[in-house]
Amino acid sequence: MAGHSQFKNIMHRKGAQDAKRAKAFAKLAREIEVAARSGPHPDQNPRLRTAIAAARGANMPNDRIKRAIEKAAGGAEGDNYEEIRYEGYGPGGVAVIVEALTDNRNRTASEIRSAFSKHGGNLGETNSVSFMFDQVGQIAYPIEVASAEDMFEAALEAGAEDVASGEGGHEIVCATDDFGQVVEALDGRFGAPESASLTWKPQTSVDVDADAARTLLKLIDTLDDSDDVQRVSVNFEVSDDIMAELTG
Repeated sequence: MAGHSQFKNIMHRKGAQDAKRAKAFAKLAREIEVAARSGPHPDQNPRLRTAIAAARGANMPNDRIKRAIEKAAGGAEGDNYEEIRYEGYGPGGVAVIVEALTDNRNRTASEIRSAFSKHGGNLGETNSVSFMFDQVGQIAYPIEVASAEDMFEAALEAGAEDVASGEGGHEIVCATDDFGQVVEALDGRFGAPESASLTWKPQTSVDVDADAARTLLKLIDTLDDSDDVQRVSVNFEVSDDIMAELTG
């Protein structure tokens, strides 16, 4: 789980802000809309099922999910989004993957290139860093919802591949194809998760100092602020002391 706890801390800090939540819901709705264009029924559309699971994992209201599906079913014009993955390096040699859904490739590329360049990074070619990650489903629960043993047994029974429990909570990892069913099973037993999403999990992590970590956080914030960016994944590691200094 190298690097995940630090990344989770970043996302938790950001997720606590109402403005960030509203933006997150808009991005989740866009993902649902795109997925639903291949079929409005989750049981027949794995991508839609996964998108809905991620939205519920973020506590997105059911009526907002329903509206996104209905919008796709209505065939509204002007919402033809293209999926693009950008890869590059941030300060300290940290690998960065940016996933976007955009209706204007040039605008998005310009925004992302500018963000990298302003924060000491540079964009690379496709697949220049993704080989250092595994795409997985990640689900998080607060520690108080279950004992480590109960969470481990429930997660593996649901189809998860790995479970890590500690003071920060329970972190469940599963294959992307199993994401929807794992979220649904755990939700049925423990209630809605703290977070649930598809992400790129780093195979190894890069240690960075406080200065590099500070700049990386600014880069992540800038990228997340783009309406076109769906997810940002990184592979850096910082000590607890540095993380406390940056988020305190």
